[in-house]
Amino acid sequence: MLKLFTKDFWDVIARVILRNKIIILVAILATTIFFSQQWDKMRFTYTEANLLPDDHEINIIYNDFLKVFGEEGNLIVLGVKDSTLFTVEKLNAWNNLTESFKNSSEAVESVISIKELQKLVKDTENERFALEPFIKDSITTMAQIEVLENDLFKKYPFYDNFLFNKDTKTIRSAIYMNKAIVNTSARKDFVMDVLIPRVEAFEAEYDLDVRISGMPYIRTLNSTNIVDEIGLFIGAALLVTSIIFFFFFRSFRATFISLIVVCIGVMWTLGIIGLLNYEITVLTALIPPLIIVIGIPNCIFLINKYQHEVKLHGNKAKSLQRVITKIGNATLMTNVTTACGFATFILTESKLLKEFGLVASLSILSIFILCILIIPIIYSFLPYPKDRHLEHLNKKWIGGFVNWMERMVRNKRIAIYITSIILLALSIIGIYQIKISGSLIEDMPQESEFVNDIRFFESEFNGIMPLEIMIDTKRKKGVMKLSTLKRMNELEELIIETPELSKPISVVGLVKYSKQAYYNGNTKFYQLPTSQENSFILSYAKNSTSSTNLLNNFVDSTGQYARITTFIKDVGTDRMERIQENLQDKIDKVFDKDRYNVTMTGKALVFQKGTKYLVKNLAISLSLAIFLIALFMAYMFRSGKMIIISLIPNLLPLLITAGLMGYLGVPIKPSTILVFSIAFGISVDDTIHFLAKYRQELQANNWKIKTSVYGALRETGVSMFYTSIVLFFGFSVFTISSFGGTVALGALVSATLLFAMLSNLLLLPSLLLSLERSIANKQVLREPSINIIPEEDENTDEKQAF
Repeated sequence: MLKLFTKDFWDVIARVILRNKIIILVAILATTIFFSQQWDKMRFTYTEANLLPDDHEINIIYNDFLKVFGEEGNLIVLGVKDSTLFTVEKLNAWNNLTESFKNSSEAVESVISIKELQKLVKDTENERFALEPFIKDSITTMAQIEVLENDLFKKYPFYDNFLFNKDTKTIRSAIYMNKAIVNTSARKDFVMDVLIPRVEAFEAEYDLDVRISGMPYIRTLNSTNIVDEIGLFIGAALLVTSIIFFFFFRSFRATFISLIVVCIGVMWTLGIIGLLNYEITVLTALIPPLIIVIGIPNCIFLINKYQHEVKLHGNKAKSLQRVITKIGNATLMTNVTTACGFATFILTESKLLKEFGLVASLSILSIFILCILIIPIIYSFLPYPKDRHLEHLNKKWIGGFVNWMERMVRNKRIAIYITSIILLALSIIGIYQIKISGSLIEDMPQESEFVNDIRFFESEFNGIMPLEIMIDTKRKKGVMKLSTLKRMNELEELIIETPELSKPISVVGLVKYSKQAYYNGNTKFYQLPTSQENSFILSYAKNSTSSTNLLNNFVDSTGQYARITTFIKDVGTDRMERIQENLQDKIDKVFDKDRYNVTMTGKALVFQKGTKYLVKNLAISLSLAIFLIALFMAYMFRSGKMIIISLIPNLLPLLITAGLMGYLGVPIKPSTILVFSIAFGISVDDTIHFLAKYRQELQANNWKIKTSVYGALRETGVSMFYTSIVLFFGFSVFTISSFGGTVALGALVSATLLFAMLSNLLLLPSLLLSLERSIANKQVLREPSINIIPEEDENTDEKQAF
């Protein structure tokens, strides 16, 4: 019976591939066409990443809030900080600009600007409040502007820090998008085709710098940048890897073949995303260039082996047969281990990571299938390689590098161990300095205009990311009880005292405004009414017309639920947690749990909690990756000690990278969390290739350990060096990204893989030589699970494979 993944298995695979070339190529073409038809099913994300599972407590609380008050991330703000705005021409133009967005009735729910601002005034005759506009008609004189400035900045604290900053005289307008379309493509159409063009035309005509922000605007520009960078990454990855590939092989033929393979792999990847109906997110956008970077090393090992065999004996048929039988299993195992590094994300509860892990792992297995099928088949049709195609095998500098490695392993093993221990100790110290970042905008393009606008609104209005507090009074009309309002006011006082939070917006401010209006607009009465005042002030409010009912945004229709809305600056996880703890302590102190149920939510809190959740899952996913890869090693080598030896050179680079993050101040965040599982899954590939060749050398050299180690080092060292350089520069292309997280991911993975190359070329063979007596014996190797084909036993002519 055929044993899976043994020599006999790969002999059969080689015969099947080389005897059915046309059928296989037609099948690949048909599959590629099928996947290309799935591209139109790809969807681009219109929301920020939710890193928490759907059934997580934080998501449940957030969804409960949305059920009561609807989507909270539908606010777009326009702001101007310019003294020249307060002229007749420019102020009228500003009002006309904001007024014009009301015409977009499908996209815009309402617009609030200083033109729409209403004074709450007392109607003594009818015992009710009425609304009177600040600006009744268009402004015609500077005297009107002076009155308006006096009213805005001195008489109406209710609107302060919402539509204006009285200290800096910054003015802003609020555009509330239709909640039904705020998370759809219609939002992008409004922002890109209506909002931005009108604002740019206004800026050009009136020489004013208009700042734009708000979650719908931020999401739109952020997702647009993600989509734009997909093509950039794919192009850069193809360019960099092909240049390096050609530099090593000096063959347009080999370079072109490799590019064909990885391009088909990218087409399959995009097809998988479409077939699964997944969204293009900041993570899934990385997969196509990743497939190029991971696929090229497969091509290097296969083509390098083919050229090595051709040079050795000159038989093309035998060479292609050996490429499949001798490299196929090792390449399969390396791709499986890489896929496992990504697949561990499937086991997390985060939808975002599950999708990323599934698409990445399927794509990596797909690129292996394409490499093992296309490369031997194409070379079977091509003529015998010319001498110039094989010249790279004799490069003196490559030989010098291999000789240096051999000298280090032969003569400097103690120095290698001491260096490794020192690096390990320093890395552990650095790991304790790593911080966690829950910043929502830290990974956004820091030099972009919309991020600068976020900083502007943070400076002027203390934040743009909503933090919501929902109060459930557990009874209808419980919100308007004076006791409830006083409790809410105490909580708001703490919010006002917190410098990272903006002035809160709630029914409390409206009730204070009502008292001020009752006392004819006197600002000293902007406060909660006393118990005696409460009854007749509320009677005025109840008699007010529906047009003056300002409670809709603050209290639900039953009067049972109230919300306090504040906006938080982009602070780190630690500070965010302190703010949350302070607010929660106040809530617990002020609100009786038997009478009230108070919860905190909002996009800022959801993202911060998501980051903490991912950090907790990092150890789990990395442990799973190590465990799965250890199982592969156990299957391959049947030796517990061999498993440990194979893992040490790959864990050390991870620790070094983590230490560097601590020393360089690179925080743990969603983007950098991915580094470790990805890098470990890829770096272990070199270990597998080295140990596979080492085992072949053992059998070919009659179990002579030293001879086998040096032989494996000389042959695989070149390919390992080539692939590591390709991977290093391949992942480095992500550093051209405008997203800080993508830059960090590319730089950290590149550094890790460089450390891993040196570790596998120096530390791994050193460990094998130092522990040779206890790990390498005929008993262990008697029934190898990876194909071992001694060179001297392969004398048959393998032209029959064709």
